[in-house]
Amino acid sequence: MKKTMIKGGGIARCCFVAVLAAGLLVSCREGKDMNAKTAGAGAAPKQVMQASLAGQWYSDQREELTRELQHDLEQAGGAKLPDVIALIQPHAGYRFSGPAVAYGARQVQGKTFRRVVVIGASHRRPLPNTVCVPTATHYATPLGELPLDRDFIAALQQFPFVRRLPAAFEEENSVEMQIPMLQQALGTFTLVPVVVGQLDPATIREVAQALGSLVDAGTLVVASTDFTHYGAQYGYVPFTTNIAENLRKLDLGAVELIEKKDLEGFNAYCARTGATICGQVPVSILLALLPPAAQAHLLKYDTSGAQTGDFGMSVSYVSLAFTGAWPPAPEKKEATLGAEDQKQLLRLARQTLEYHFLKNREATPADLGIEITAAMRQTMGAFVTLKERGELRGCIGEIFPKRPLFEAVMDHARNAALHDPRFRPVAAVELPQLEFEISALTPPRPVASYHEIVIGRHGMVLTKRGRSAVFLPQVAPEQGWDLPITLTYLAQKAGLRADDWKEGAEYLVFEAIVFHEKK
Repeated sequence: MKKTMIKGGGIARCCFVAVLAAGLLVSCREGKDMNAKTAGAGAAPKQVMQASLAGQWYSDQREELTRELQHDLEQAGGAKLPDVIALIQPHAGYRFSGPAVAYGARQVQGKTFRRVVVIGASHRRPLPNTVCVPTATHYATPLGELPLDRDFIAALQQFPFVRRLPAAFEEENSVEMQIPMLQQALGTFTLVPVVVGQLDPATIREVAQALGSLVDAGTLVVASTDFTHYGAQYGYVPFTTNIAENLRKLDLGAVELIEKKDLEGFNAYCARTGATICGQVPVSILLALLPPAAQAHLLKYDTSGAQTGDFGMSVSYVSLAFTGAWPPAPEKKEATLGAEDQKQLLRLARQTLEYHFLKNREATPADLGIEITAAMRQTMGAFVTLKERGELRGCIGEIFPKRPLFEAVMDHARNAALHDPRFRPVAAVELPQLEFEISALTPPRPVASYHEIVIGRHGMVLTKRGRSAVFLPQVAPEQGWDLPITLTYLAQKAGLRADDWKEGAEYLVFEAIVFHEKK
């Protein structure tokens, strides 16, 4: 386990953070009991993200843009499909891609969607295994403002691969080029703009699973991609004769696999042919997300080479629609951590460590004879704290929920005893003197500003200029700090200036249920 110390402000027993693939592992101070409650996104001052390509990739004049988009919609043909739940759409300038985009937009024109999720690939920034969402509350194009679905975005931010990164949307055509046409076709809806980076196969499926837990019957999903980029300028010249015919064959080979919803086959085809499909990741996410019964419909195929008569450099455009229904969201039944669950989790933590010393290997609940209840299986962040004669002996945990609570407790019972860098490892002879304490955390959620943080209720994560620091809910009350003092220490812990919390910082908050052994 790689450990990275947080640079901090001289606070006794401060945390360290180890950045893992699936979240943050954090060592902490001990805390007091408090009830955990889930909360919504909360009120926020209006913050408008302006479209950055208007006047370059499409008209920045409302009337002219409206005429252009409406003309393309009227020219688009084909029978209207029922129950469209998703689209694959191109994202070049409307001069080239507009007619193809209109075929997909026409299929949803006049329909009502509560939200539209637009997934685009990052063209300009390396974002390994990263999904970006904006910090704004609204998105503005020459056709007007759209509200962002802040609750949906906040729910996405509970997943460790999601970052609030406004810069990812600047001059990013993969998302922006979808929005004016959607406005023209649908009118008003809430928007969820998402920019994805370079995702490995496991992360693609995790992103699809995260989206799948949030989409519903009122959701339209749009995966944004152009297809083959042909020509020396794109570094892709697999053939030099019969270019139009060979491009069509190449593109429709990929389309055939998409129509079959064959995720592995689609990615293998791209790898084998080198097909320069810039939105391969958004398409892959959609394929992993679609319900099994969804049906694909090819609406339009076009190329810029056919439009200009010059195939020396050509980009292909495909519009696809998917019909079907998103599965109903599973009924969320919050399992309460009752007194008996808490008792068994504490027993699980202690006996996990005892088993480690006795057998020198990791235990399973079955090894320990402990039955795992539904409440113990719910996905939660967790900390395990060890005390010896009332003094802290070790405390490590994870903030972001990524696995069942009982698994986090078992892992961090070992981590707190053996891997807290502030202390020597616990020895077996110390076990009878140790007192175990567990903090079960609600998912972190963003708040618009530090004014929404409640001392004594909220744990907090401060992020600014790539630096982060964390306090658990119990830290400030134990120290007798008010909010400004708490945030001053938190900024210093992150290696920032003492007053850096006042402007430009982003905050997540969470709550905790804390319980400990009775001696």
